[in-house]
Amino acid sequence: MTTPLEQFLTRAEALLARVEAVLPAAPREPDWRLAHAFRWRKRSGGGAGYLQAVSHLAPIALDDLQHIGPQKEQIEQNTRQFVQGKPANNVLLTGARGTGKSSLIKACLNQFGAQGLRLIEVDKADLADLPDIVDLVAGRPERFVIFCDDLSFEEGESGYKALKVALDGSIAAQSDNVLIYATSNRRHLMPERMSDNSSYRHDEDGDLHPGETVEEKISLSERFGLWLSFYPFKQDDYLAIVAHWLATLGCTPAQIEAARADALRWALQRGSRSGRVAWQFAKDYAGKHA
Repeated sequence: MTTPLEQFLTRAEALLARVEAVLPAAPREPDWRLAHAFRWRKRSGGGAGYLQAVSHLAPIALDDLQHIGPQKEQIEQNTRQFVQGKPANNVLLTGARGTGKSSLIKACLNQFGAQGLRLIEVDKADLADLPDIVDLVAGRPERFVIFCDDLSFEEGESGYKALKVALDGSIAAQSDNVLIYATSNRRHLMPERMSDNSSYRHDEDGDLHPGETVEEKISLSERFGLWLSFYPFKQDDYLAIVAHWLATLGCTPAQIEAARADALRWALQRGSRSGRVAWQFAKDYAGKHA
């Protein structure tokens, strides 16, 4: 016959088991030897996130990225400083679509991965987990870039506040082995409306002051120490990028010259002369002719 104490202990153990099933588990460390890049993942239905190793990296190199020389030089230098343990900035890459913003970050990983650089890709929906990710890698000897691709926010989204805090708003200092690199088509990461202008006010001496709405929208982008802007390519730049990729894919100089008119028609159909469009055309043309 069980005693009252034994009955109590049995019920307490059952209660603890039920509580443990509800509470989120602590993020588990991945095997850092498996890869240079990782994705932050959540299982369906919620629960704790985890880092998933990326086994096949895009083989893009810095030399493959054409006609963005100043941007390439700045982010390469910033990343080199970071890998060497020197002061470096969080980076915001903004501007025209398809001009190499995301590819530039991937190329930096390929350039500096052997020197200890690691990349963690985080979706916008998971930005609230940034403190958990930073805690997971704190104290590691590697240098981690948290990569947020195609970032933009609408009014009231929770990830906006989480990213602000992670960049420069927490009582805790940002870990010295973590930087945030983000790409966006929006300079201030949030939609800008005509109604924002009504919040500006004038002093009697003519000084112009932005209202709270405008201040809120620019406060996030200001927390990135380095801004890199990307612009649409001119026609000659676009054709040069096409030629580079065609040569990489095995086309002869004669084939590259013959492809110019087709490359321009391809861009006209898509309404864009971007590096992405050039790469897509090169794959199509090389697949047929190379």
